[in-house]
Amino acid sequence: MTALQYLRKRLGPPLRRVFHLYWRMARGMTLGVRGVVLDGDNRVFLVRHSYVAGWHLPGGGVEVGETFLEALQRELVEEGQIELTGEPLLHGLFFNGHVSRRDHVAVYVVRQFRQDRLPEPNHEIVECGFYDAGALPAETTRGTRLRIAEVLDGATRIATWR
Repeated sequence: MTALQYLRKRLGPPLRRVFHLYWRMARGMTLGVRGVVLDGDNRVFLVRHSYVAGWHLPGGGVEVGETFLEALQRELVEEGQIELTGEPLLHGLFFNGHVSRRDHVAVYVVRQFRQDRLPEPNHEIVECGFYDAGALPAETTRGTRLRIAEVLDGATRIATWR
């Protein structure tokens, strides 16, 4: 093992943790958007990303100069080849303290859409599909499960993503 390889092995993980902590604390408010996309059988569309563990509702960050609806529309196409054909319903705004102390996510319920095909796996989305709420993949995140239960089962809505 060379000296450079040794330094990378010893210092890499702690430096990445420090950088990640700095990034989380120093950045400004972030806004995200997610969609609870439901087909005619009330199955929910989920995605599994290459860069984060678990199954999630499709969505992502709201870019500068973009509205929540524009971001939702863009993310649904990018992650699921889902095209809105009607107005989504705002389900709620949630504080996501797992990402940062300044991260907020708008969640919409999408029932009117068109999807001609599932996207092929790519560098971002490795798997996606519609799932029955009673048979979600085991790795579905807690926050995703909470939003689905709120929308489909009338569970009490909480203000945090969890």
